Amino acid sequence: MFDRIPAHKLQLPTADTALPGRAKEVLVDPVHFVTGNTVKAPFPPHCKQALFGLGCFWGAEKKFWSIQGVYSTAVGYAAGITLNPTYEETCTGLTGHNEVVLVVFDPSIVSYEELLKTFWESHDPTQGMRQGNDVGTQYRSGIYFYSSEQQTQAERSALHYQQLLTNAGRGTITTEILPVTDFYYAEAYHQQYLAKNPQGYCGLGGTGIGYEE
Repeated sequence: MFDRIPAHKLQLPTADTALPGRAKEVLVDPVHFVTGNTVKAPFPPHCKQALFGLGCFWGAEKKFWSIQGVYSTAVGYAAGITLNPTYEETCTGLTGHNEVVLVVFDPSIVSYEELLKTFWESHDPTQGMRQGNDVGTQYRSGIYFYSSEQQTQAERSALHYQQLLTNAGRGTITTEILPVTDFYYAEAYHQQYLAKNPQGYCGLGGTGIGYEE
């Protein structure tokens, strides 16, 4: 079935082929539907931020908001070219963005390493530009770091999980590990979608290989 997917949905656009976007930001409810905390900065000074792409961001966000020590979460678009992209534009494959979840966490309660564990166990990081039946550049696996410390931990965790996958006869990790260059909030109806719509679709599925095996 994947050979019928248009090529532009499986390849990242260039600055010349990407959609231009717009200067106006998307408006979102500043209050998290589940935690009651703010979804936009400023965040409490003791909190840090993490950014992950692991497929459909509805399910990805749900994986993180229930973790003890996570102050807030939000879904959006990152690692692309288009300014303030819409969901519809992102789905065309012509913005370069990934569907991501922003995780605001208290490192005295939950470590970045523990968030990485959830990331690796919650999806299949070997699938390239898709997750299961969700196909396109916006479903690629990605870790976007805010500091050199996060970069080091992310790269180390990828090597560790690759060894576990190799031992199990699985494929090669395609996860991109890049600095955070942009994060655009997704439209309000996407935020905490599966809490507002408990019967909503969530196609995320891990490899079944635990991070600590």
